[in-house]
Amino acid sequence: MSYTIINPANETVVTEVEHLDVEGTDRAIAAATRAQKEWAAVAPADRAKALRRFAAAVDADIEHLASLETTNSGHPISQSRWEAGHVRDVLEYYSASPERLIGQQIPVAGGLDVTFHEPLGVVGVITPWNFPMTIAAWGFAPALAAGNAVVLKPAEWTPLTSMRLGELALEAGLPEGLFQVLSGRGSVVGERFVTNPDVRKVVFTGSTEVGKRIMAGCAEQVKRVTLELGGKSANIVFADSDIEKAAATAPYSVFDNAGQDCCARSRLLVQRSAYDRFMEHFEQAVKGVKVGDPSLEETEVGPLVTLAHRDSVASFITDDVKVAFRGSAPEGPGAWFAPTVVEGAHGDRLSTEEIFGPVVSVIPFEDEADALRIANDTEYGLSGSIWTRDLARGIRVARGVEGGNLSVNSHSSVRYSTPFGGFKQSGLGRELGPDAAEHFTETKNVFFASE
Repeated sequence: MSYTIINPANETVVTEVEHLDVEGTDRAIAAATRAQKEWAAVAPADRAKALRRFAAAVDADIEHLASLETTNSGHPISQSRWEAGHVRDVLEYYSASPERLIGQQIPVAGGLDVTFHEPLGVVGVITPWNFPMTIAAWGFAPALAAGNAVVLKPAEWTPLTSMRLGELALEAGLPEGLFQVLSGRGSVVGERFVTNPDVRKVVFTGSTEVGKRIMAGCAEQVKRVTLELGGKSANIVFADSDIEKAAATAPYSVFDNAGQDCCARSRLLVQRSAYDRFMEHFEQAVKGVKVGDPSLEETEVGPLVTLAHRDSVASFITDDVKVAFRGSAPEGPGAWFAPTVVEGAHGDRLSTEEIFGPVVSVIPFEDEADALRIANDTEYGLSGSIWTRDLARGIRVARGVEGGNLSVNSHSSVRYSTPFGGFKQSGLGRELGPDAAEHFTETKNVFFASE
């Protein structure tokens, strides 16, 4: 069985990718189990060196990886280049972890008590189609650093850069079987990560619906999970903020990657007293977004990932939706969709469901309490932005919003050196940051009697 990769910018065939079956998945997991035992015995300093060699191999291949991502996913080439560099940076960051997985010496009576961080074994990482390279690295880099083996299942639509990373790992000298990329269907390969007892943890990024099924399946073996799921985040603009700056940056909080981002601020909450002024500046900003050929350096937004996904996004713009204004997009072949701004109402479909496309719903609010009420009235809690010149208000609202990754007077969500994850149905656990490698270990407590 195979899957045909289509370039979303021009609908041309790129390649065919063979899919693994259950038996092939089991063979890969068995190989990972063998490789992990040897890897865990490698001295921490030598594991660190191996990860740095992997990072160097990625660095030398950045242009190739970027070209693959643009062809496969439709990401603008400048974005793809950044993503490849991010993979390198994540590997370099976690190459410091093997020598810093430090336990404790705990004072007790009658002896010495110490703790160790032991690797889990084999970790299954299941990644989404929207950011194939970067999100894969968030899982495999700290897991490898902690002494585990990794089997990675990329999304069926966008496997090419993950497959290349698997090749680069071998070229960099990582042991055979330690880091494997297994292309296939989620219902086959991904499901086997859940049911195979040799996989000790599953890291999943994707829809909340699928995440719930994975969590339930892992519960059968009391298997660890980290879940990064859906989002319906709010960008809150108060009247006392720098309205021009808030409006100029707002398009990139929701239209980056054509809106295919779980962190997208797809609900734009604007204080009523500043609504008209904001919308005037926002319209100019949206119409200035450069949507087009992703191979061009000046392009800011490319196509959606597939024609089927474009149809899914388009289904939200029904006749009863009040479109305030649109940006532009190319005509002709390709999964193109123009950035779209709608005049929304709290509680309608566009403000509650994750569209995962370049559509933003603008909703007015009255005051700080009203903004918090609207922002938190969702099953999700992943990210968000707050715009205000009032420091005290910025602190209050940041503490009041139920979200895992917030920005005040910016739209930053993810840094590899800080923890990332969601509240409520946006996920479980945290990725990235200084503690990520520990999340791929078991804490072992050992008491040595001295009497």
